[in-house]
Amino acid sequence: MNRTSGLTGFLLLGFPGPCSLQLLQAGALAAAYLAALVGNGLTITITSLDPGLHTPMYFFLRYLSLSDICLISAVVPKAVTNSVTRCHSISFLGCVAQVFLVPFSAFAELSLLTVMSMDRYAAICHPLHYEAIMSRDTCVQMATLSWLSSGFVCAIHTVSTFSFSYCGNRQIQQFFCDIPQLLAISCSHNMTAEVVLIFISAILDTGCFACIVVSYVFIFSTVRRIPSTAGRAKAYSTCLPHLAVVVLLLSTAFTAYLKPLLGSSSSTDLVLSVVYVVLPPTLNPIIYSLRNKAMKAGLEKELFSGKC
Repeated sequence: MNRTSGLTGFLLLGFPGPCSLQLLQAGALAAAYLAALVGNGLTITITSLDPGLHTPMYFFLRYLSLSDICLISAVVPKAVTNSVTRCHSISFLGCVAQVFLVPFSAFAELSLLTVMSMDRYAAICHPLHYEAIMSRDTCVQMATLSWLSSGFVCAIHTVSTFSFSYCGNRQIQQFFCDIPQLLAISCSHNMTAEVVLIFISAILDTGCFACIVVSYVFIFSTVRRIPSTAGRAKAYSTCLPHLAVVVLLLSTAFTAYLKPLLGSSSSTDLVLSVVYVVLPPTLNPIIYSLRNKAMKAGLEKELFSGKC
């Protein structure tokens, strides 16, 4: 197996430990996956069926939930299967799919979170012009641009990653096919292009984070002028969890992607990967949807209408 075309697959070493620990990890991942599917599935269903939730905020929430499902589904089912069966192999095409889908979903999610911060900025700082700023056409264009740009960037990453040669070592120090770990086992000598692409992506992500921070600086400045304590508390309870998810996603993803390139990998990388792949899809429905009064009302409406 001297070239990529001759590969039949890779070995995902995943988390080390005895069989009992592997089963415990598989159970935890399966529980998180089920929670993510139920939470995001409810968000998509309710925001699609309830006419009262056909607003820009819930429009972007629907696409965020789709990204979450795509992200966690690309990794967790295979990881759980490998832990239960103690067979750590993954096919070449399966590895290609993960290399594309994981960063694609993460980039799309970050783009949507950026757009959502702009939506909150328009709603809080320019309420009189909100409908004109966030028209339906604008929302569709923003969501489409987020998905298309993410797909374009990740397609380049995928083609670049598998253009390298992979020799005898097929063992990936991860529970899914990860670009930095694949670069670490490649026997190609010149990987400058892909490393540069990773750093460019990191710069773009930092730009999204800067846009989010600037939006929230203006939002918090406006919120401070709200005379009602209850009004300020409601605004903070909506915005702060959003900002916390962005910081969690970016900090763990940056560390997980850049650390293997800058130094030796360790079991810490596995934990960081779990945090940015599993936690956001699991927590987002709770933060954005299930604790939202309008979403709760929409859920009750659908449940009672179904009974009738």
